[in-house]
Parts: sequence; structure tokens; C-alpha cells
Amino acid sequence: MQFGAFMEFGNRAGTTEAQAFQEGFRMVDSAEEMGLDGVWLAELHFNPTRSVLSSPIVVATSIATRTKRLRVGMAVYVLPLSNPLRIAEEAATVDHISEGRFEFGVGRSGFARSYDVFGFPYSESQGRFAESLEVILQAWQGKEFSYQGKYYTVDKATISPTPYQQPHPPIRIAANSAETFTRLGKDGHPIFVGLRGLDIPELRKNIEEYRRCWREAGHPGEGDVSLRIPVYAGETQQQAKDEPFESISGYFGRMGTLYREAAGKAGLESTELRDGRAERLAGLSYDQMLQTKIAFGTAEGLVDRLTQLKEELALNGVVAELNAGGLIPEERVLRSLRILTEKVMPAFK
Repeated sequence: MQFGAFMEFGNRAGTTEAQAFQEGFRMVDSAEEMGLDGVWLAELHFNPTRSVLSSPIVVATSIATRTKRLRVGMAVYVLPLSNPLRIAEEAATVDHISEGRFEFGVGRSGFARSYDVFGFPYSESQGRFAESLEVILQAWQGKEFSYQGKYYTVDKATISPTPYQQPHPPIRIAANSAETFTRLGKDGHPIFVGLRGLDIPELRKNIEEYRRCWREAGHPGEGDVSLRIPVYAGETQQQAKDEPFESISGYFGRMGTLYREAAGKAGLESTELRDGRAERLAGLSYDQMLQTKIAFGTAEGLVDRLTQLKEELALNGVVAELNAGGLIPEERVLRSLRILTEKVMPAFK
């Protein structure tokens, strides 16, 4: 099973933007040194109190040059917010600089405010995403092509460079609704999944459907599923439970708020709103979080927890949010990373 870390390059209260970048790169360097498989970069706009990671493709380039082994992925590149030809060129460039260590995670984001500020209706996000990915895949073939869609038009374009990995870097897509799992299984794409909006039984059912559609479409293997989940490792169980409490509580409260803010935006998938999901996330007790949404514990406890999730959901990888909520001190995040790489990962390799 592959292990990665989800990164936001968080902007801590009382620190500068320069310090946010410095802390993020220290985390990257530690991940390389400690043997983590990869890092996955968020894309966040117009939220200066939370993150400086508005241009993750540029940061991915820096990571590719400062590391030799670590894979670097997008989680996710928000396709509808940029021109697909430019995305194709930039992603292929990072693929070359990293010599094939790049993974192209893509999605359309649930942050409707970014669309508002950039001037794109969120109701167009699904259509723009589908067309953008189609343009990128055609561009990566390295031949002159034209394209006429509802949102994008290409007239006799040939991009350079084409990807280092052939036919292209691995494409991983965020899956949230039942319909998305079905479509991505048929299309043969690896996927990101999470427990923020879905409970384990519902997620298990969706993953089973994804793998069924994958097999029926004739794709080799069984599909590829990576779970994004908050992870915190402590030296004692009490430490692992107490230290991240404030940060994870704020994290789920923020998720609930984001769902509520997006509820009025056309195009938000129904799975993200049904059954009072925003209220449930914001109202979760800490014990409920520990039981259903996160993986906090000692090394031994995390091995047990992740083994349970791996078997129940048939996972291929874990993308650990080591500072979910952004309030965990850096030294504790790095200690958590060390426990994860030295004492948890070996049980799954």
C-alpha cells in the first residue's frame, strides 16, 4: 500500500507567507528523508489566512528539483479554473523535471467562491471539467489537433513538451457521488476517496461499484483507490487523542460551513447536501470523529486502524492529512510523520 501526505502549505496565525513556504518545504524534505512515498498538493485560492498554495504546479516543480525519490502529485488541480492547453504544458513540464515522479490528480473543487472570484459560474464546473480533461488528453498525444466544445475551442494546436511518462502521467480523480464512482470505473481512472462526506458502509458500496465497472469495461487489474484521511500519530494513546483535538474540531466545523455556503450554488453534487450532511459534519462529537472519520493513535493503533480500513474498503493507498485543521505545531506534525514512516508504513509494505 502506498503512503502519501496531503499538503496545504498552511499559513499559520502570526507567521509570514515566507515562513509558510519554508515550513512546507521542511515537511517535503523530511518526507523525502524518512521514506514517504509521495506528497499531494492542494489548490486553494483567495484564503490568505489558511494557505499560500494557490499555484501548486509551481510548487510541484520546486519539489521535483529538491528531491530524488519522492513522488509529487496534485490533490487536486482544479481544471475548470485554468486553460486546459496551459495545464497540459505545465503538467508535462513537471513530469519531465521530476523524471516521471509526477501524478496528475484532478477535480473541480467544492469551493464555489473560487469560481465566483475568477468569474466562472459554478454551475458550469462539471461541463468545464469534462471538456478540459478531454483537451488535455488530446494535447498530450503530441499531434496537431483541433477541438470544439461548449466551453473550449482549440484550433490546430500542438503542445511541447509532451509528458515524460507515456502515454501520460497517472490521472487520479476525486470521487464523491455514486454516479462519479460508476463513471470513473468505466473510464479506468484511479480515484481519491474520503470519509468527510461519506460513511464507511456507503463508501464501501461505492468502491465496490467502481471496481465492478472497472472490470466490466475490460481494464487490467481491479482499479486503484487512495483514501484521504486525517492521521495523527502519538507516542501514547492519550497524547494521540488530546494533542490534535482543537485542530480537528475546527477542521470538521469548517467542512460543515463550506457545505452550507455551497448549498445554494447550482452544480453541487446532491451527495454533498442530502440528509443534512453539513449539519452532521459540524455537529460530530470527538468520539464520533475517532470512530468514523479519522485515524489517530499510537503506531500500533494506527496499524490496526489502517488495516481495518484497507480490508473494508480494499484500499491501494492512503493520503494522510497530518495537520488537518492547520493548528498542530510543526514539531508535532514532523513527529507524527516519523512515527508513520518508521513504525506504521513497514506493516503495509
